[in-house]
Amino acid sequence: MLAEAWALDGSVALRPEPFGALAYHFGTRRLSFLKTPELVAVVRGLASSPTVAVALREAGVPEAHWPAYVAALRGLATGGMITRRAA
Repeated sequence: MLAEAWALDGSVALRPEPFGALAYHFGTRRLSFLKTPELVAVVRGLASSPTVAVALREAGVPEAHWPAYVAALRGLATGGMITRRAA
C-alpha cells in the first residue's frame, strides 16, 4: 500500500471533530471515525500525493508509526472510504 496512490472516495465527506474527524460515505451510509488529526491530514493528503508513503511523510507521521497508519488506511479502503487511483 505504501507505494500505491489512493484518494478519499468522491462519495465521502469528512467532518472535523476534536479527536480527528468523522467520515461519512453517502453511497453506503457507512460512518468511520478518524481518531487522530494526523490520520485526517494523511487522508486529506492522499489525493495530492503520488503514494501513501509520501502522504504519510508530508503529514509528519514518524516512520515508526507507519504500520499503524497503514492498518487504519486498509480499514478505510475495505469500507470504501478511500479508493485506489492511477499513479
